[in-house]
Amino acid sequence: MPTLRFGSRGIYVELLQSTLKKLGFYFGEVDGIFGSQTRDAVYRFQREFGLVVDGIVGPRTWEKLMPYINGIVGSIVPTDMTYPYRILIMNLEALQRKYPFLETFYYGESVLGKRLPYIKLGNGSNTVFYSATIHANEWINSVVFMKFIEDFCDAYANNRNLRGYNVREIFENSTIYLAPMLNPDGVDLVTGVISQSIPAYRDAVEISRNYPRIPFPGGWKANIRGVDLNLQFPAEWEEARRVKFAQGFTIPAPRDFVGFGPLTEPEALSAYNFTLENNFRLILTYHTQGEVIFWRYLNYEPEEAERIGQQFANVSGYQLINEVETNSYAGYRDWFISAYRRPGYTVETGLGVNPLPISQFNTIYEDNIEILLLGAM
Repeated sequence: MPTLRFGSRGIYVELLQSTLKKLGFYFGEVDGIFGSQTRDAVYRFQREFGLVVDGIVGPRTWEKLMPYINGIVGSIVPTDMTYPYRILIMNLEALQRKYPFLETFYYGESVLGKRLPYIKLGNGSNTVFYSATIHANEWINSVVFMKFIEDFCDAYANNRNLRGYNVREIFENSTIYLAPMLNPDGVDLVTGVISQSIPAYRDAVEISRNYPRIPFPGGWKANIRGVDLNLQFPAEWEEARRVKFAQGFTIPAPRDFVGFGPLTEPEALSAYNFTLENNFRLILTYHTQGEVIFWRYLNYEPEEAERIGQQFANVSGYQLINEVETNSYAGYRDWFISAYRRPGYTVETGLGVNPLPISQFNTIYEDNIEILLLGAM
């Protein structure tokens, strides 16, 4: 962990602030700015734990903080801070230590070599797959998934219901596969943790200059090579290309560039192959914007899809969109529905401008936790 001091900024300052706030030492905003309030909180923490009181967060102070970051007190998953790939992996490792029945695997790698994790909850024959953050600036849904995993594990370990649902029954009858972050390189670009000295970052800056109306990095949805991963699947890909080229996305872009062919990007190909290797009864794909649920694709959807979608709408308060999306092609859900003729849903969380502020987390989570439970039933 990096050494932090007065004037430091960034994700690790947010992690510090979030942890000190959980412990009752910090009372300000989790804003990633190491100012006087954060320094005073560090003083208090160091004094309490018998450390040198210098206001500098070095190896010894991080050592004392780590048990609390990893959930010895309170929850593991922070829901009040920006959420890049490294924090997700730290949280996964801590959850595995706390809940040995939690199984974590990897289904591929990103362009920059980050391993793409998936989590397996349950041992039943009814298999479902949930994925999030295929678009980089929709990373808030990764927090939703990770918090759901933590709450599900806690309920299972303590033989408690979760929102009235019998978690042990779900665990025995179903298997939930969750891929919480399909586009980690893009997330790290949007959240500001990717090194500005590497060629991939410089290439992304050059890509963004071709699209000056799209904010950088906040407007970035694509993978690090400027390919929209949700336009990479073999479901009318040529039609998606026609539509997006007509809109001006003819070269790598922060969003909406379909690539030079279907499944050219490792993140998309990995998700495709992972799906082929399994027998999912149902899939949920999580995006942000609109508080709506899409369930149709070119009339390929099965007969029961609308009924299930309406159940999701009822428990979430989101609107089930019945119209066929005329410009929806080449997405992961599109491919799944057309290839398998099974229920697939796009859940659009939150309202506002992407990336949605983490202050929306509580509302989004409350709206969606029952969808995540009900999907496995």
